[in-house]
Amino acid sequence: MVVSTTEALETGMRTPNSADPLKDQVALVTGASSGLGRATALALAQAGADVGLVGRSKPELDQVAGEITAIGRRVLAMPLDLADESAIPAAISQFLDRFGRVDILVNAAGTDVPGSVEELQAGDWDRVLDVNLRAPFLLAKAVFPHMRVAGHGTIVNVSSVAGKRGWANASAYCASKFGLTGLTQAVAAEGKPYGIRACILNPGGMDTNWGTWSSAERHAENAEIEEPRSPTTALPPADVAALIVWIATAPPALVLNEAIVSPLDEKGWP
Repeated sequence: MVVSTTEALETGMRTPNSADPLKDQVALVTGASSGLGRATALALAQAGADVGLVGRSKPELDQVAGEITAIGRRVLAMPLDLADESAIPAAISQFLDRFGRVDILVNAAGTDVPGSVEELQAGDWDRVLDVNLRAPFLLAKAVFPHMRVAGHGTIVNVSSVAGKRGWANASAYCASKFGLTGLTQAVAAEGKPYGIRACILNPGGMDTNWGTWSSAERHAENAEIEEPRSPTTALPPADVAALIVWIATAPPALVLNEAIVSPLDEKGWP
């Protein structure tokens, strides 16, 4: 019998004898309007968590929020641009006012501006680092005190295989993802005495339209795709989301600090 990655994670890795292993927990997910962030928000809700959603597209966030409500979980959609540092404290305050706690943080949002070092503009470099590295720092900084008081917490920072090896025309993106590894390791070391776990996740190629930044572009691209790509060449986002759920539901004594997950026939490395 062939078992999918998602089925294997759900049956073999989740907390045993628990239909809702994250019941009464609250998660905050960035990049939740599409792709892996959306899949992760839904997977966490299916595992029992209430979820706060952060993303740039309000219509898409509202759609995800409706799906989570249909699952029977509480949800809060917070449209914002993570490059806007001033918007983050207000979002965290709104989140805590709604839920009163934070057990899980998943930084799944990401952006990129391709270009050679010679051609890349400093402003574009800054935006990539702001979204991919500065925002996860600010969010970890904001939730850490609440997790410390609670005596537990899980932070998952979604990096990329670009955080393991650099390549041409991706200096800002690779630098941000390499930096995210260092940030995650530091947060893990600081959080360990308080039961706070931090994991860096490095996915390879995924079956998403990552790289299209507006909802209109995503819908246009989706209309051109007749069928999903093979999971042997592009990871289904739901499978990666299932791994994130397992990280959040793993026994407290088990710490997964870093994971690399890729399709059988990886196309994400140039």
